[in-house]
Amino acid sequence: MSPASQPAGRRERNKQEKLDRIIAAASELFAERGVDEVTTQQIADKADIGTGTLFLYAKSKGELLLLVQNVKYAASLDRGRAAAETVPGVLDAVLAIVRPIVECNRAQIDNGRTYMREVVFGDPAEPRHGEALAIVGQTEEAIAAVLRRDEQVTEGDAATLAHIVSAVTFLSLAVSANIGLSVDEIVQDIRGQIGLLLPR
Repeated sequence: MSPASQPAGRRERNKQEKLDRIIAAASELFAERGVDEVTTQQIADKADIGTGTLFLYAKSKGELLLLVQNVKYAASLDRGRAAAETVPGVLDAVLAIVRPIVECNRAQIDNGRTYMREVVFGDPAEPRHGEALAIVGQTEEAIAAVLRRDEQVTEGDAATLAHIVSAVTFLSLAVSANIGLSVDEIVQDIRGQIGLLLPR
């Protein structure tokens, strides 16, 4: 039996169980109150662990938010990719990828804005930040793949345009003037901007 196929030992199972409890506790508290209104002590108490143990898994509240939100953003990207496969038009297919990410971000607006700030300004060497940046990269790759459906778009242009779409999405979600906008309004804002970039 190879090491990869052996069942996890008790220590690994205990670590995973604690991590699952931390994610569940942080997710629930962040959703109920927003990240700024939750303390690490409250998360530790809800997860039924000590704060010292909590900090073995995440060194700050920002990292806890990344831990929780990375899972949600990755699932949103999966939904967007699947939706884009069924949409024939390039612009509409790009928006099919973007829409679930907007929905995820807007589920709790303050959490979404804090998450983006952590992704941009956090330490890229920290594993949770690295995971978040990987999700951004995968999103851009999915968008580039859709853009390459258009014969006028070269490989290099697709990557550059995907990066621009990512930046437009980020700004539409982060700008304070858009805090009160609905998911549909933000998607329309993104559509208007990226529609000008794509070949006609």
